[in-house]
Amino acid sequence: MEKTSQSPYPLLKIAEIQGRGRGLISTQPLKPGQVILKDSPLLLYSASPLIPSNNTFCSNCFKIILQSPIPCPMCTFSAFCTSSCQSIALSSSHTPWVCQSLTQLRNILSSHNLLIDQQIQARFLISAYDLALISPSSFRVLLSLQGDPSFISENDALLLHSLVATLNPPTSEFGFSKELTAALLAKDKVNAFGLMEPFDSNKERGVRAYGIYPMASFFNHDCLPNACRFEYVDSDVSDRSNVDMIVRVIHDVPEGREICLSYFPVNFKYSDRQKRLKEDYGFICNCDRCVVEANWSDHDDDDAMDNEGEENEDEEDEVMEEEVDDEVNANDEVEEGDQDFPHAYFFMRYMCNRENCGGTLAPLPPSDASLSTVMECNVCSNLSKCDELMV
Repeated sequence: MEKTSQSPYPLLKIAEIQGRGRGLISTQPLKPGQVILKDSPLLLYSASPLIPSNNTFCSNCFKIILQSPIPCPMCTFSAFCTSSCQSIALSSSHTPWVCQSLTQLRNILSSHNLLIDQQIQARFLISAYDLALISPSSFRVLLSLQGDPSFISENDALLLHSLVATLNPPTSEFGFSKELTAALLAKDKVNAFGLMEPFDSNKERGVRAYGIYPMASFFNHDCLPNACRFEYVDSDVSDRSNVDMIVRVIHDVPEGREICLSYFPVNFKYSDRQKRLKEDYGFICNCDRCVVEANWSDHDDDDAMDNEGEENEDEEDEVMEEEVDDEVNANDEVEEGDQDFPHAYFFMRYMCNRENCGGTLAPLPPSDASLSTVMECNVCSNLSKCDELMV
């Protein structure tokens, strides 16, 4: 049974879903490409190690800096694309304490020998404890998100807490303790989204920053998602912040259906998906796709992925159309006898075929009452006509 609570977003509501924790379900039928969420981050923090910045990205909006950067007046870690971004940051995310803390941490790196991941976690903790002071209400929201402190190594929590303690964190109503630090690290581990670099087929896609998005954190994972997220960090926008997360549904979704994202590219093979989910999020996936692929060997998995874009015989196409009707429109369980490769249609229809991309395709948002026939990749931003994808 689902126990629902009120949500400020009209197309979604938060529900306690048996065996999956809290999730988001649709409050009405959704159309392909429909924007169901525009979410602003509670906090953003750089994904760079604790070294002097090369001032490539703005430390407030994380856009690439195209003109002469405006430096932070107190440290070498931060630079800004405009005086407006500088002013906003100096009164919020880059207060004097944050600035001083980053400088101190860099100076003690040689004695602590922090791993890069630990350096980035330290950045998060500095941002989080700063948030507790400048916006207690946002900090309460952060604490309300899912994340079990037992998921964090006790040694890591103790090391990072000790480091932050040397920085004389600001006094807030929430206090400062090892338990709170461990709780914050857990919130970050299972809820942070990466703000990604634009796609480049010749190199691995990097992360500019990590953000905690209060509503998007409730999206559960599915290896065949019915929605995907878009980010336009370098774009100039008037109706939202450039660091907002945009989530669109991929295909028709009925009222009352859970909306799920994939936490990584959908072309990951079964063993890699399960390893990633267990290590990073602490659960084993039992979605319909994983139930089928659990019986495959890794060789079978690779063969299936290699053949994902090939044409099928007419009879096989007919069966596949029946399967997608079940999966896309009703999301029923896989029928016995249709278990060889029930997600082949998803790969053909909704996975970008650009080299080294691995992104997911969703239609552009509907215009008035008309559905778009143009699909956009959420990784490389390539646009394709729907009929081209079926060739």
